[in-house]
Amino acid sequence: MLTTKNGYLFENGKPFFWLGDTAWLIYENLDERGAEEYIRNRAELGFNVLQTVLLYSLPNKKGITDGMPVKGKNIFCEEYFAFVQKVFDIAKKYNIYIALLPCWGSYVKSNVLKLEDIPRFSDFLVNRFAHNENLIWVLGGDVKGDVNLALFNALGSALKQKDGKHLITFHPFGRTFSARWFNEEKWLDFNMFQSGHRRYDQMNLNAWDDYTAQYYGEDNWKYVEEHKNFKTFKPCLDAEPSYEGIIQGLHDKNEPYWEACDVRRYAYWSVFEGACGFTYGNNAIIQFYTQSLPYGAYGVREDWHTALHAEGGGQLHYLKKLFEGVDFTKGAPCPNLLVSPQKERYHRISVFAGKDYLFVYTYAGDCFEISLEHFKGKKVAAYWFNPASGAKSYIGTFEGKGSMAFRPTKRRELSNDWALILKA
Repeated sequence: MLTTKNGYLFENGKPFFWLGDTAWLIYENLDERGAEEYIRNRAELGFNVLQTVLLYSLPNKKGITDGMPVKGKNIFCEEYFAFVQKVFDIAKKYNIYIALLPCWGSYVKSNVLKLEDIPRFSDFLVNRFAHNENLIWVLGGDVKGDVNLALFNALGSALKQKDGKHLITFHPFGRTFSARWFNEEKWLDFNMFQSGHRRYDQMNLNAWDDYTAQYYGEDNWKYVEEHKNFKTFKPCLDAEPSYEGIIQGLHDKNEPYWEACDVRRYAYWSVFEGACGFTYGNNAIIQFYTQSLPYGAYGVREDWHTALHAEGGGQLHYLKKLFEGVDFTKGAPCPNLLVSPQKERYHRISVFAGKDYLFVYTYAGDCFEISLEHFKGKKVAAYWFNPASGAKSYIGTFEGKGSMAFRPTKRRELSNDWALILKA
């Protein structure tokens, strides 16, 4: 079972680094064989959480229990819910948690799910799924919390009261943060933010998903920084950064795609700022796209079977292993150890340190100077760490005093991101 403490997650008392994958439509678009293939692949790549949505397609009529067929299933019938349970069972076999979002935010915005439905709906959810040890509740679903604060608070409180064993969080609208609405609510155990799919220069696209009230652009680490200003400090993570293989800005197919190097940047920036983990997403996998489907969203460019082997999805377990190799729950971002001037945007240098280690991440491969006083009186071994391959290359051993400049080697790739590892 998962618990929280000091801004991090723990599993049976041991630190738990959340490495999630976005599998929103697994119940609607996969069968048991496909689910087994997908989940085994993700488990072997180090993923330990899958974000899924129980009810995504809106029913034909107003009302939470009205039926709607989806690919031969009726999403409100026994066959459908039995398949959802089967996915839980497969995930448990591979030691993966299911982050279950009961219904997408459109249900709330369209008034299909109403406040008066919450007692009955929460009873159904708890009776049907709370016996699963590998369950995490996720409210929201790409929606702002203030669309219906009373409803979300009622559902969160009901799940906490009737279940009480499993963690609860909230998946918010693009470029927003659950903490802004619910951080002090007792039912919310940890926070999610959605840094989203837009570049620095795409603040306003005159599209349905514009939200410019607090625009950080690609600087997803700023949500973690913002989180430290709230009264109660809870774990947080980027639950929807830019998906690999999705159009930048979502709407214009003439725009370029987000690629593996962008995925790594969002992951390292947020985790080095103190996030409790990171959720990956791939445009083909979130919708489990195949050519047999009538259309693909957001310029999807490949079948989900092919997307299983995308570069970014296969590289994030290097970050997970890096952090699992140290006591990361007692570490913290340490920008004060950066001696050279801090830069902005793609040239930002991120620093995270614990008692006997220090990590530095540079997305652009810039030279930087780091204080070694963190290791005063000790010998320090230095390594370059390649986030694209997981390779660790020894640099040398130095005295823990003064400061030292480090310049990464230029890689023959599109990107040149590197991490520096210092260990006493």
